[in-house]
Amino acid sequence: MNVLVFLIPGMALYAFGFLVYSRWIERVWGVDPDRRTPAVEMEDGKDYVPTRPQVLFAHHFATIAGAGPIVGPATALIYGALPAWLWVVFGGVFIGAVHDFACLFASIRNKGRSMAEIARAYLGIHAFILFILFLIVLIIVVNAVFLQLTAKSLTSVWSVEKLGLKPDQDVFNTVMVQDVPNARIGGIASTSVVIITLVAPLIGYAVYKRNAPMKAIYPAATAAVILSVIAGFQLPITLSAEAWQTVFSIYVLFAAGLPVWLLLQPRDFVNVQILYGGLALLVASIFAAGIQGATIAAPLDNIETGSATTLGSLWPGLFITIACGAISGFHGIVGSGTTSKQLSNERYARKIGYLAMLGESTLGLCVTLSISAGIAYSDYLKAVWPDNPKDSNPVLGFALGAAGIFEKGFGIPSWLGVVFGILLVEGFVITTLDTSVRLNRYLFEELWRVIFRDRPPRLLMNAWFNAGLAVACMLAVAKTGAWVKIWALFGSANQLLGAISLVVVSVWLKAMKRPTLYTLIPCVALCITTVWSLLRLIPVYVKNGNTTLAIFDVFLLTVALALIALGILRALPKQPAPV
Repeated sequence: MNVLVFLIPGMALYAFGFLVYSRWIERVWGVDPDRRTPAVEMEDGKDYVPTRPQVLFAHHFATIAGAGPIVGPATALIYGALPAWLWVVFGGVFIGAVHDFACLFASIRNKGRSMAEIARAYLGIHAFILFILFLIVLIIVVNAVFLQLTAKSLTSVWSVEKLGLKPDQDVFNTVMVQDVPNARIGGIASTSVVIITLVAPLIGYAVYKRNAPMKAIYPAATAAVILSVIAGFQLPITLSAEAWQTVFSIYVLFAAGLPVWLLLQPRDFVNVQILYGGLALLVASIFAAGIQGATIAAPLDNIETGSATTLGSLWPGLFITIACGAISGFHGIVGSGTTSKQLSNERYARKIGYLAMLGESTLGLCVTLSISAGIAYSDYLKAVWPDNPKDSNPVLGFALGAAGIFEKGFGIPSWLGVVFGILLVEGFVITTLDTSVRLNRYLFEELWRVIFRDRPPRLLMNAWFNAGLAVACMLAVAKTGAWVKIWALFGSANQLLGAISLVVVSVWLKAMKRPTLYTLIPCVALCITTVWSLLRLIPVYVKNGNTTLAIFDVFLLTVALALIALGILRALPKQPAPV
């Protein structure tokens, strides 16, 4: 079947979502461009910073579009191309984007408060504490997964012959794997990541301290990206996966403690240029390849095989594996944790909240189609579903698929396409890491305020102490096993967080006398799917001896059920007092 049969309807549904459905929601909620946002009212130069919409969209998009919309679809393609396509597209338009927009808007209307603080205001102090605890544990799991994935991708190798190069090629460093020459394709992206990180503070200084015009900043950011890739070919950095985990842990520690304008925000802005270009190139390549007759090589329906893997049955396996491409609770935390504190006008809430999620869903769609049509299914299985789960590398699987579709669409050599694919993923995994560690820092600070009744010891309110605590927890969970063992817990808990956030938003909308049906229906569906998934995982973790993950699973499930119960009780009509 031609790849355009999937691409064109998918893009049409995204257009409908943004141009029609989200505008209707915007009118129902009463978005008011004349209303002052928290970033304007509470500007402090550190966390509350009115930000140009282009820069804020770049930061928000780069933060939410980490490894999730790539790893999830790449892994879940084992169920077949059609099930993956359906969940990515319909989930993104009617669940994920609505959730992101709702969380961002609710936070704006509540002084930039996090979802946990909104839960406190509308569900009580117990809900606040439970929400904080759920978020802290979830983000630790998120960070552990992405830390492993980014280290894995930077050590990627692939057959020199399959990259279309000769054994004596000098484009990549070569390593022998079972007497077969393999290219170290991760080192080029490593150098690029380092250079972009070093350039970011200069961009931040130019924008916020020198008020440089965006017409100068965009070319500068693009030039930095191009030069970083050129440098990567000349001086690739090669480290072990364990060493990369240490390097990234040190980086995110600093990113979590420094002012947002100095490192986190400008790094996202520079890095998002790759994502913009990469996403556009993916869509154009899939379209061009389809015009030339490219077909889906992966099975359209492979449910039986997929159900026999570690992911389990189609429901809930597929739905919790493709997490970020369809719905991600983490996005709501980003929207209410950092983005809402930087939004300069309510008119940008839909364009940032709803549209950014559609962009991520589009990325998930492109991942599904590029792997399905770009490489042989046997190569997909070798990269993503090898005999040894520790060797699973979905980032490499995507990079190979992207390289294949680039070559079929525009004749770009495979060796160049696979480097770009790795680079496309790598930077955004790190942007997710640095933002989520910063969010964990905020959450720890909020927790200490509650525990010590707004008088916590000075040490517990120190930004560096809490950032260090978040990094230490991330490293501890990352040591529990391969990412594939943690992903099911991450996907389940992440979407359950989305369900909980929709519970809180629905209670808030009800209090504001606004319709809640379009948030409640996704909420109920997500609650049923994720609760069942977490229940199903407990005996699996116990059987395999993953005690830490089993404890996390039980904890998250218990806290979530308590929060859902509080939301239901608060939403029920109050009974009149007995006479």
